[in-house]
Amino acid sequence: MKMRKIDHNTKILAVLFTGVLMGALDISIVGPALPSIEETIKIDQRLIGWIFSIYVLFNLMGISLFAKLSDLYGRRRIYIISVLIFALGSLWVSLAHSFEMILVGRAIQGFGSSGIFPVASATVGDVFPPEKRGRVLGLIGMVFGVAFIIGPILAGSLLSFFSWNSLFIINIPISLLVILAAIKYLPNERIVSEKKIDWLGIALLASLLSSFAFGLNQIDEKNIYISITNPMVYGFMALSILLFPWFIYTEKRAISPILKVNMFYNRQIRLVGLIAFGTGLIQASFVFFPAYAVNAFAVAVSTASFMLVPIVLATAIGSPIFGRMLDHYGSRLIILIGIFLMVMGFLLISIYIDSKIIFYIAGLFIGLGLSVLSGSSLRYIMLNEVNAADRALTQGMVTIFTSVGQLTGGAFIGMLLVNANHLEAFSRLFLILAITNIIMFILSFRLKSRRVEQETYVKK
Repeated sequence: MKMRKIDHNTKILAVLFTGVLMGALDISIVGPALPSIEETIKIDQRLIGWIFSIYVLFNLMGISLFAKLSDLYGRRRIYIISVLIFALGSLWVSLAHSFEMILVGRAIQGFGSSGIFPVASATVGDVFPPEKRGRVLGLIGMVFGVAFIIGPILAGSLLSFFSWNSLFIINIPISLLVILAAIKYLPNERIVSEKKIDWLGIALLASLLSSFAFGLNQIDEKNIYISITNPMVYGFMALSILLFPWFIYTEKRAISPILKVNMFYNRQIRLVGLIAFGTGLIQASFVFFPAYAVNAFAVAVSTASFMLVPIVLATAIGSPIFGRMLDHYGSRLIILIGIFLMVMGFLLISIYIDSKIIFYIAGLFIGLGLSVLSGSSLRYIMLNEVNAADRALTQGMVTIFTSVGQLTGGAFIGMLLVNANHLEAFSRLFLILAITNIIMFILSFRLKSRRVEQETYVKK
């Protein structure tokens, strides 16, 4: 009986891992394909960034909806629907012959993927007891973290033999296999019976995040001060600020809110939100690492992408190890270790900006640190702090905070690096990232100790 249970849980994890891998890869895999896409489809250079941004934007818009639906109708059903939508978006992009078609397909992909990661993390909370969640979330975090970094490497390899369409066609058979396996293996118990959905809250949150993302993406890095006075920038940023209090007011009065405002009275959840935002800022910097390697070490772009392998390996190795350590030592100690490693990594690169050996050593530190924050630790805390009915909701909240950090970080880093001596600008960037980690390190001291954390999930 015991072996059968272990085998079944392993199959559940395989289904979840594969879905998470697909969704995460499609955030980063597009970069190397852009030159090929530009060759076949004429695109204004100012607009090409939307191939990235629209995916993240629609991902943000769907997170809370799918998280709530999975509570109402079961994890399996919503996971399958999410993967199916993602597959349809992939098919649409693979057949695209215009920029507009690509944007529509990427939007559909992003919307579908918004249900994959939160539902996968919530399923872990449903299936595994508290003392085993850390190691399992560590493995899921490893898949997500590694996918985010290896996307450009994988894309470069495929594009050596196939056209850019292959990056999206390959998602279709994999999605079908995931759907068939999910039907067979994933549990589908409903967590809550209340059928009312907070459509106004979902619409307000989607509008708020969309306005914020759209305003950020309208900033012209080469004409920062002029573009900030553009109504398309300040208008949409102001709209997002105005929508925020309306959203909070709506959620306080909603019968079945998508965001329970009183959750933020919980210090653990507030701290997780801040750390997740900081993690997103740091993740955004990896888009610029190949450019840094090209400028610092005079290597080709393809070589620069492969220079990220130490970070990939460190993330892959660190995620399951730190996940297991979470179960034994608690989240605070592991998060402090992870952030300390990243502080050391970014400080080393900032000081020794043109040393290839230091770059590799620092990459190992950064990868290990990232395996903690991108992996299990923050989601582990959320699972321990809420009841079963709110698991998917809070997993979605972690994704939202991280994604907003990525959007903000991408815009900020782009502005920081434009019109400057590149190595000096990169040195300044890495120093700022080290300071960001120091702030996160200080905040992390306020997380619960292992003893208090155990008392929390025993009560649950």
